[in-house]
Amino acid sequence: MATRLTLIAALALLAVPVLAAMVFGTSLWAAFSIWNALGAAWKVAEWGIGSMLVVLGALFATRLLSVLFVPLPDPEGVRLSPKDARDFHRLIEGMTWVLEAGHIDHVWVTPDMNAAILQRPRRGCFGRIETHLLVGLPLAHSVTCPQLVAVLAHEFAHLAVQRKGLGKYGALLRAWWLRALDKMGDVFPVFGKQVDHWLRRLYSDMARLARIEEFEADALAVRLVDADLLGKTLVEVSLREQFLLQDYWPRVLAQCRVRAKPLVRPYRDLGLGMTAGFLRTVADDASADDDSPQSLHPTMKERLSALRVAPHDASSPLPEDLPSAASHYFAPLLLTLAWVFDRAWWKDVRPDWQLTYRCVRYKHKHR
Repeated sequence: MATRLTLIAALALLAVPVLAAMVFGTSLWAAFSIWNALGAAWKVAEWGIGSMLVVLGALFATRLLSVLFVPLPDPEGVRLSPKDARDFHRLIEGMTWVLEAGHIDHVWVTPDMNAAILQRPRRGCFGRIETHLLVGLPLAHSVTCPQLVAVLAHEFAHLAVQRKGLGKYGALLRAWWLRALDKMGDVFPVFGKQVDHWLRRLYSDMARLARIEEFEADALAVRLVDADLLGKTLVEVSLREQFLLQDYWPRVLAQCRVRAKPLVRPYRDLGLGMTAGFLRTVADDASADDDSPQSLHPTMKERLSALRVAPHDASSPLPEDLPSAASHYFAPLLLTLAWVFDRAWWKDVRPDWQLTYRCVRYKHKHR
């Protein structure tokens, strides 16, 4: 499936410049035909009509070619050098060596509740392909050191079996074609919906391949970590993410109704929030995932079933006396990381925050 989808993406990417050349060539042929047909008696008209056709053809061809210029976004966050987190880099080097996952060029700490592998050419669309590891600070606060090892084992397994050798070029081509299709919908909105309708099968196969790759990465990760630990980690991360989305961030943002500035700094106080605010209850259910055909991840039940881990066992927490991965690996950097992310967060939410505060004050004042 990966080979077939890669060939489709490569042929489609090649077809775009061919189609652009055909459009421009057709406009030139039409212009010369008009010039020859009108004759010398209509020089102004023939040059005007012909030139208009050439310009329109060039504009359409240029807009069509523009859909190809969609390079991968640069990794965002704080880049960690080996000097900044020696133990963490040693852990990464050891795990990539055991899993034969290749070399990690750069490590980034991000403000997201996620861990991911990003591969991109050094110069946007050209150059040597570099591998970036992105680890979210909220994720590091949410898991223990063994659980972080399980998360990294899953991410490095993608490199070991799917993003190695020609596989990484295939993944880049497929991602490039999807980005081109997305931009095509913006550049040609009239045809966007129709193209999406024609390519429903392609989108479904892309999503199916992504789900298969998740199962494959889990299967390889259990060669390095215990299946029970990986299952517990999957559930723990899902529950912590629900806590952040449904409890922590709503409480932080609710302060905009009574304060011009937040009383807490969300990333600085994230560790305390995860420790004191997160409450595991019987009602917590991490299996309520998206099971639509277009979902890029299998459901939690499917992943636990593939790992042969019972949902009840996966929901039982690890010992509470274990430190978080953030406090173990990033202890000297936590204040700096929190300051960077808090500053970026406040810059992003400040306009809406202060507008809401002024509106609430105005309503109270004029009651």
